[in-house]
Amino acid sequence: MAGHLLKVSSLATAVFATSGFYLYSRPLSLNDLSVVRFGRAATTVHLRSAERLRDLCCANRGTFIKVGQHLGALDYLLPEEYTSTLKVLHSQAPQSSMEEIQQVIREDLGKELSELFVSFEVKPQGAASLAQVHKAVLHDGRTVAIKVQHPKVQKQSSRDIVIMEVMLKAVHWLFPNFAFMWLVEEAKKNLPLELDFLNEGHNAEKVANMLAHFSFLKVPLIHWDLSTKRILTMEFVEGGHINDRDYMKKHGINVNQISENLGKMYSEMIFVHGFVHCDPHPGNVLVRKCPRSGKTQIALLDHGLYQVLQPAFRLDYCRLWQALIKGDMSGVERYSLRLGAGDLYALFACVVTSRSWTAVNAGISSVPVTRSEDVEIRNNASQYLPQISELLNRVPRQMLLLLKTNDLLRGIETTLQTRASSSSFINMSRCCVRAMARHRRSKARSWRRRIQITLAECVDLWTLTMYEVFLRLSGSPLGHWLTALLPFLH
Repeated sequence: MAGHLLKVSSLATAVFATSGFYLYSRPLSLNDLSVVRFGRAATTVHLRSAERLRDLCCANRGTFIKVGQHLGALDYLLPEEYTSTLKVLHSQAPQSSMEEIQQVIREDLGKELSELFVSFEVKPQGAASLAQVHKAVLHDGRTVAIKVQHPKVQKQSSRDIVIMEVMLKAVHWLFPNFAFMWLVEEAKKNLPLELDFLNEGHNAEKVANMLAHFSFLKVPLIHWDLSTKRILTMEFVEGGHINDRDYMKKHGINVNQISENLGKMYSEMIFVHGFVHCDPHPGNVLVRKCPRSGKTQIALLDHGLYQVLQPAFRLDYCRLWQALIKGDMSGVERYSLRLGAGDLYALFACVVTSRSWTAVNAGISSVPVTRSEDVEIRNNASQYLPQISELLNRVPRQMLLLLKTNDLLRGIETTLQTRASSSSFINMSRCCVRAMARHRRSKARSWRRRIQITLAECVDLWTLTMYEVFLRLSGSPLGHWLTALLPFLH
């Protein structure tokens, strides 16, 4: 009974929490309230509302924490008061007791811990909204990570989503501009997949095979004989979080190389294959020196949430990014419209790139990211919250997880201080060129046309490589020496 009362009371909490949104969406007369006072009031209300949402998520656990974590990842889409407050949900996820963990293992694998493992660490390596991970050693000596689902999550998830849907509809009825139904739609679609750990194991194997040509990528091997829908047993991988600069410095890991390789990996997933790991928060992406080769690796963990991009969507997204990089504004408008942005195409371009309209208009590859621009973008998230809400309801559902992924990746780049790097645009451009060429070849009717397309692709890729070499030379001591020498050659 107490649980039902708690969830019903969540409706009232959510209604009060939307007061921050209401403050921004309702018309105000600045004759009655100064701009400065309005800004301070808005910040106070947003912070109070964010804290209420955080408390709501912590009280209801499970699905609520998962959705709260999703909101906390939208750094460039929601006011900073929300994202900074909700980010703590990654470290405040509930833990199941050892008795509960043993019961799940007993029910699913039919054996006691002592029959399966030589040792099993009681303290989890990490706890998330849906599961927690323990380190153990098998009888053959191999060290594994066991991901065990919280026992009550499966039963409660459907009910939680219904409650959340009722809450959001009630809030939307009170404040018509509050249009966050996309949040429930995404939870309805993705949560059943995330709760199936066998699906997660298959995703891990698929991405490992798909990106096998990247020697720097490490995906833990799955132990299928010790895995079920609620238990996933995999190879244990040690490393530091990808945003931990101190760890990288201590272990001699090149920060710029890590950032570049992360960009290569995600550009390949998004533009070439359309199969995208959508939860790259720092706890799910580790860096390490390979124990055998000594080479730097990126370990990709938690493969429960993937977005499959439809071919037409993926190609339009490729074309949009090519236009954004070049500063082709007619292309930006055209492909933004095709991706559902409508008359909000300018806002859409800023949301996709996390850049100001000035930078988008000039071509994002030619305008370096600055601290002041980053602050401007975050402030605009508050100013344009109703429009951003409307935009997120317009665009295809495939776009929502991409935007979350983009924000998480940019957060990592910001922490690593590599956001100004031009290598990310070069890698994206390469993947876009390859994706478009492959599409054109599939439509070509003659071998001669296919050869022409392949030659054009090779020329474009060679041009990008030469540009990359030029950038590296210009930033090297040799480049500075040649630049200083040029005046004396005339």
